[in-house]
Amino acid sequence: MKALNTPITDWTGRRVWLVGASTGIGLACAQQMRQAGALVIISARNPQGVSDWAASDTGVQWQPLDVTVQADVQATAQNILAQGPLDMVVYAAGHYRAQRATAMDLQQLLQHDRVNYQGALQVLDAVLPGLLAQGHGHISLLSSVAGWRGLPNGLAYGPTKAALTHLAETLYLDLQDAGIGVSVVNPGFVDTPLTAQNEFTMPALISPEQAAQAMLKGWAQGTFDIHFPKRFTLWLKLLRVLPYRWYFPLVRRFTGL
Repeated sequence: MKALNTPITDWTGRRVWLVGASTGIGLACAQQMRQAGALVIISARNPQGVSDWAASDTGVQWQPLDVTVQADVQATAQNILAQGPLDMVVYAAGHYRAQRATAMDLQQLLQHDRVNYQGALQVLDAVLPGLLAQGHGHISLLSSVAGWRGLPNGLAYGPTKAALTHLAETLYLDLQDAGIGVSVVNPGFVDTPLTAQNEFTMPALISPEQAAQAMLKGWAQGTFDIHFPKRFTLWLKLLRVLPYRWYFPLVRRFTGL
């Protein structure tokens, strides 16, 4: 079967900008890319442990960024692009708070949208002209299986991830002929500061390092939809095609909500 994207198997010298990568999946991915030879630029609101890493490794650069501030996104992107072209942009910024419609919090809903979806649009607006001009590169958006179908406690988070997946699909169709690869990453449960908020047992929980390995494997295979761990996500793929009269009772039964 033909790969949907040009496989990325050699990271040596590739310049990658990872947005939202000071912890969790983004940071683990940056670390593995660097080990494979990539030049990584990491952006997030807080440096966490990244600034020390950047100070000790010339192949790592730290660029602070709040994706909800348009002027900051534009200025940071211009600064990065002034140093050379980008081979890949990974949008991994995320905000998560469990929420149900019985306790709706508008400000939290809007904050999820600003970080998870609008932030991606801000970054795309800043980098797409350069990628189109050079005629190559890759964009990868970190979405979630939580966006595949509606779930309890997902009122704020799930819709933004559904929008991100839809965005990636449209970007792929629009950019395929321009030589730019596009992929969407749909993790299951990964042990990160975001999922640490969950008060329930998370099935098939994996580490950020395992998630990063799955991502690099997906890019090496030229995959568009990179989802993992398969022992969990394949069941969710099945749930996606169930009619609502079966889906809703199943979800209520297994979640108890």
